[in-house]
Amino acid sequence: MEELLIPADADEAREPGRPGTADSVKEALQSACGASVRTYLKQYVKRNGLLTLSVLGVATGCVLGYMLRGLDMSTQAKMYFSFPGELLMRMLKMLILPLITSSLMSGLSSMESKACCRMGVLTVTYYLWTTFIAVVVGIVLVLIIKPGYGTEMEGNRLGGGPVMTSADALLDLVRNMIPSNLIEATFQQYKTDLIPILRTQATTKQPSFVYLMPDEENPKGRTVLLELTPPPDIHYKTIPGSSQQMNVLGIVIFSATMGLLLGKMGERGAPLVNVCQCINECVMKIINAAVWYFPFGIVFLVAGKILDMEDPSTLGRKLGWYTVTVLGGLFIHGLILLPFFYFLLTRKNPFSYIRGLLQAMVIALATSSSSATLPITMKCLLENCHVDRQIARFVLPVGATINMDGTALYEAVAAIFIAQVNEYELDFGQLVTISITATAASIGAAGIPQAGLVTMVIVLTSVGLPPDDITLIVAIDWILDRFRTMINVLGDALAAGIIAHLCRKDFPRDTGGKPSGPSQGAQNLENVPLIAGKDCIFEVVGDTVIERPTVYYNICQV
Repeated sequence: MEELLIPADADEAREPGRPGTADSVKEALQSACGASVRTYLKQYVKRNGLLTLSVLGVATGCVLGYMLRGLDMSTQAKMYFSFPGELLMRMLKMLILPLITSSLMSGLSSMESKACCRMGVLTVTYYLWTTFIAVVVGIVLVLIIKPGYGTEMEGNRLGGGPVMTSADALLDLVRNMIPSNLIEATFQQYKTDLIPILRTQATTKQPSFVYLMPDEENPKGRTVLLELTPPPDIHYKTIPGSSQQMNVLGIVIFSATMGLLLGKMGERGAPLVNVCQCINECVMKIINAAVWYFPFGIVFLVAGKILDMEDPSTLGRKLGWYTVTVLGGLFIHGLILLPFFYFLLTRKNPFSYIRGLLQAMVIALATSSSSATLPITMKCLLENCHVDRQIARFVLPVGATINMDGTALYEAVAAIFIAQVNEYELDFGQLVTISITATAASIGAAGIPQAGLVTMVIVLTSVGLPPDDITLIVAIDWILDRFRTMINVLGDALAAGIIAHLCRKDFPRDTGGKPSGPSQGAQNLENVPLIAGKDCIFEVVGDTVIERPTVYYNICQV
């Protein structure tokens, strides 16, 4: 019986030429995972490996944050837990200043004045147009959905304090365009402060009220004189102040002006241009090395924000429809209108272009700062979307400063939501005022987390709404801030693609995909004389020789 079950010789028991079970499984796996599949997996990991890790980091951060909410961690423990995410934000903010200055100076210095002016006018016009469209979308949605009606007003709101007027805020925007101290602009910006001045009124000698108070000794009552102190008369005085935020707008305008003037200086400005190009290249290399830390930092950045969040059920009950309105407006503007504008102006598939921007959008979702996402957006445009380097260096820094589509839409929705909560009817003129002030206020909004709450005061005071009611939406603002930052980054990147298409004749490309450079003085290598009749400088690029103007130095320069 044992001989029938277990053969004495295993080789004889197995039929010749018939593979074993392990060999069959191995051959099946090899046939299923052929060379083409392995090649596809390698290419996918090479192209989208970092994007996949970033998305997994966001998902892991959300799950980890909700799991740790039940532990009731102390404030100090939350700070320690969020430390890797804080390092991520500091790393991104460190690269903002050198990237903006080097990109604008080196990019504009290599452009012709006519091409630069045309690109600048197209860029600013497109940004203002899309921002105004975003405001209109937000106003239409909030008037249709009406999320403010039926919302309970909280009793523990902030008391009335000094409120900056719209005129002061707009004047501060203009002042920040021309910083008085360039070094100071790297870490703070101008802001008008309101100082309360207390003026006491003179007390009256005559009593204000006379009462007859009966008691046991005087049943008919006795005379009680009551003197009321008048309330203090408070006046606010405006004095120059500052806020601890980088003045990005002033730095952008200064760098753009320097770049234009360096281009006009020609060879004399070439050393500084070369320095800016080297700085820009070094920053991009730092970004390429630092991006591999992002998936790890994103986990703790997102989880730390969720730990600080209030009860989600309470937020959903109070501000559920408001959140739906804002997210719906951002979805319509970011995934329908902006791609439609891109297709209308370029006749190209917008979603294949957006696919190369997913890494930047994930970073924007995690950091909620368009300025901090600027290095990653630049990297995606140059490597994935293949936008001309000169155009990306100009359009992206300007867009990160003045193009805030999501912020403008959010401010318009929030202003009308606060009006609906207070049962305040807005007429057509006030709606037009909100649309204009929201567009202007979004330009002055800094590219930092929750900067829209600061500029919200301009929109509210323009139509007579109480600025203290901003506290109604503070609890949900940090979530919505991440989604509107994604729309801001998407709008900047799509604008770069549109401007690159419209200005393609001003920036021609050769077969290698690089800018061909100026064509004046270009001639074939075979036709260049060995001995020229005058002093010249020739630059050899491949098989092409470009004649440069003669440079003369005096003794002092040598």
